[in-house]
Amino acid sequence: MELIEAIRRRRTTNGAFLPDPVSEEHQRLLIELAGRAPSQLNSQPWRFVLVEERPTIERIAAISGSSMTRTMAEGTFFERYKPYFRFSKAEMEARRDGMLFDKLPAPLRPFTKQVFTPRGQKLMNTLRVPQTLGEENRKLVAGSPLLMGVMLDRHEYRHEETNAFYSVFSMGAAMENIWLATTQLGMGIQFVSFPMEIPSAWAEVEDVLGVPDDLELMAVFRLGYLPPERRRPAIDWVSNERKRPSQYVFRGTCRTPQTGWDDAPLVTPIEDDPAADATTSGRDAS
Repeated sequence: MELIEAIRRRRTTNGAFLPDPVSEEHQRLLIELAGRAPSQLNSQPWRFVLVEERPTIERIAAISGSSMTRTMAEGTFFERYKPYFRFSKAEMEARRDGMLFDKLPAPLRPFTKQVFTPRGQKLMNTLRVPQTLGEENRKLVAGSPLLMGVMLDRHEYRHEETNAFYSVFSMGAAMENIWLATTQLGMGIQFVSFPMEIPSAWAEVEDVLGVPDDLELMAVFRLGYLPPERRRPAIDWVSNERKRPSQYVFRGTCRTPQTGWDDAPLVTPIEDDPAADATTSGRDAS
């Protein structure tokens, strides 16, 4: 697979992975490619912890599931991220960003546009939707053959100095290398984000992973090989739309949007994707 196609086919994996362990060869390759990312003064501030031990994965899965249940039940997730929710294809086509909620549990479908309102929140709690989603999230993380914790060296990641930006920028480049490589290797990857919504839960994850004082845990990802057919979660969204160049590119100064590129043919045509019919939705990190 060419690099351009890997970038175009990069996705977040919301569904389950195959139970097969991620081969040591592939783990080594992912870490090597991460280490080839650019960093200021070649500081290479990233650190990784790879987790295959079942008890550790189960513990982090439990923290993730309970965090999702809590944030969903309290409505904090919806309140925090509602600017990114879309409820119609027309809205998604106009905005071309955010997440189109095209899959909800049957009892909630008649109330789609009210799901993230106080009335909808009460209905969700009455139907125990947060508990259902939290348990599904727990199973999803627990079923992952590999977790990856991404950390930054605190000597490089100094919050009050410019180094912090350089370090986060470098870490992002390292993770993009990994993300693109999983696309070519037939693997999937997803950000285990819900523990980060609750500081005490994130502290638990840090404790489980034994993160030392000189490192800061920045993110946890789950990885694995993709099955031929993928089941979508009970609440799911699609986020495949991308803004048109005129919506995010300027020419000369920031007062002049780029013109002429929106409908222009692609420089390199998109190849047929054999997995196009499979689920490609998710909480994209792009």
